[in-house]
Amino acid sequence: MNLSYFIAARYFRSKKKRNFITVLSTISMIGVAVGTMALVIVMSVFNGLEDLIRGLFASFDAELKVEAVLGKSFEVDSLWLDGIQNVEGVAVLTEVIEDNALLDYNGNQLVATIKGVSDNFLEQDRFSRGYFWGDTTLGNDLSPGAIMGRGVGFFLSVNLKDVNVPLKVFYPKAPRSAATLNPNQLYSSASLEPVAFFSVERQFDDEYVIAPLKFTRELLNYGNKRTSLEIKISDGYSIDEVQENLKAHLGPDFSVKNTDEQHAGLLRTVKLEKLFVFLTLSFILAIASFNIFFSLSMLAIEKKKDIAMLKALGAKDKLIREIFLKQGAMIAVVGAAIGLVLGFAIVWLQESFGLVSLGIASAVVDAYPVRMVWTDFAWITVVVILITLVASWRPAWIASRVKTTGEL
Repeated sequence: MNLSYFIAARYFRSKKKRNFITVLSTISMIGVAVGTMALVIVMSVFNGLEDLIRGLFASFDAELKVEAVLGKSFEVDSLWLDGIQNVEGVAVLTEVIEDNALLDYNGNQLVATIKGVSDNFLEQDRFSRGYFWGDTTLGNDLSPGAIMGRGVGFFLSVNLKDVNVPLKVFYPKAPRSAATLNPNQLYSSASLEPVAFFSVERQFDDEYVIAPLKFTRELLNYGNKRTSLEIKISDGYSIDEVQENLKAHLGPDFSVKNTDEQHAGLLRTVKLEKLFVFLTLSFILAIASFNIFFSLSMLAIEKKKDIAMLKALGAKDKLIREIFLKQGAMIAVVGAAIGLVLGFAIVWLQESFGLVSLGIASAVVDAYPVRMVWTDFAWITVVVILITLVASWRPAWIASRVKTTGEL
């Protein structure tokens, strides 16, 4: 057995240590355990939040979205669209025209985003998460329907049961004369019948109205132009695989984004917040590790005679340092192990039973979302051990400087 480890283990398990040193070592171990547990729980909460955001956006966004690299819109034709539809892994191709418009319902007005989609839009299994109530169709050519975000419907006071009140949509157009006063030359207008509400995430709920593509194309005068194409992946294909196939087919003039890339800014913010919280809690843990410094320093003072005896027997300064470094490492490992187990148990209970509720009746999820990532456990363990070794270095160095002649 390694000599330094053997002696460090004897010191760690010794019942002859002074009471104060024993208490301080126990407090150090508890501090490491609590800090480790807090890191596990907080990291898991951020992982759950990231998954929740992805799930909510996936309920509204396409698995893959095609947009022009330059410009707001691009021209399409049936042959070009058929070519995309035939790309391996593409199951559903939805044409989209999206722009801002003025909505008017029974005198209430709001500027929102109208999203015109082709008839196969609902085949993409949208709104799988969140809430959806009302008709699941977009009406017909004679009576086009509108699926509205809950926030838009609330602001306009829309009543789905009142079929006699239409939703009027106004879109600005270039007037024939700059001096015209005729409103008909300033705006294109048409009416929709509100048929359903959706609630996914406030960003979408307060902004979007989904309408048939034909209605939007005629109102906005887009002709053969589209603002984007939304694609659902066939079963058995990965998103990355189909994304690469589409990029190769479309060339550099078009971007193909997955759900993460469509909201890269928000997800990057969540990751940065997770990093800052991790660093903050690690700093707090580093402050708490001062207890390890003091307990090992007092242990070095108490064991001066033992150290002198070891040196008299031929022990080098390196061996003495290793004894106290390993003593600190034992405190760290035991504390970290307890913290990891407690953190794992709490996160597992929350994930399985939802013990801590959000307390919001209209929330998409009932309890705080959590998810354990094993790489987080590894990083937390490494950080805890490194902090403890740094805290142990000074007491180990002091112990190695003990003079043999002065203590024997």
